[in-house]
Amino acid sequence: MLGIALRQHDRPATKAISGNGHTPLVDVRQVVKTYATPAGSFTALKGVDLQVQAGEFVAIVGKSGSGKSTLINVVTGIDRPSSGQVWVGGAAVHTLSEAQIAPWRGRTIGLVFQFFQLLPALSVVENVMLPMDFCQCYAPGERYTRALALLAQVGMDDHAGKLPSALSGGQQQRVAIARALANDPPLLVADEPTGNLDSRTAAEMFRLFESLVADGKTIVMVTHDDDLARRARRTIRMADGEVVEWGGGI
Repeated sequence: MLGIALRQHDRPATKAISGNGHTPLVDVRQVVKTYATPAGSFTALKGVDLQVQAGEFVAIVGKSGSGKSTLINVVTGIDRPSSGQVWVGGAAVHTLSEAQIAPWRGRTIGLVFQFFQLLPALSVVENVMLPMDFCQCYAPGERYTRALALLAQVGMDDHAGKLPSALSGGQQQRVAIARALANDPPLLVADEPTGNLDSRTAAEMFRLFESLVADGKTIVMVTHDDDLARRARRTIRMADGEVVEWGGGI
């Protein structure tokens, strides 16, 4: 995958996930998320179910406040459901302790954000190496080579020694995608990844996601852009904390 030869024994062990439609890679079961606010309790998710098979490209769309980002947060373990279950890669995410959640996320999920979140004091290649260092994935002597290979995959290897501030927004997002792939996670989750990009650059980012799915990655993407969402293999529309529409496009 990605044309990079990987030493599998250096990767963390994960439970095998079937892509045959029987065992979802992501399985959200009747998830409710309620927040306490000064004005009273607010329920952001109201009994949401979501299943994503390995190899799918799923877009989640909806208006601001519809619950789509909250859904992503419970899938990634950034937030915990008030009730219900969240399973990702065979792990019961809703049961993981605070000490378990960060290393689990680092090995299982590649995160891509709207505002890139690259560390400004680290070079491009160091940013891509960071998840490998944190999770102790791959031998130390292999991490730099792997980071360069991932940068080459997203067309950024010529910029490996630069600081993020020297890059355009589109270039920074490419680096962020390479970083998300660092530990070869089974799932990529992108929260409004094109929201800070112009339309041409956003289309380029989407083509990159399509190529990753063609190489076998699973991607769940939150987006406000209906035109891009139509190109995903499946679209889920949310409103008022509930899934209101499923489809192969919108």
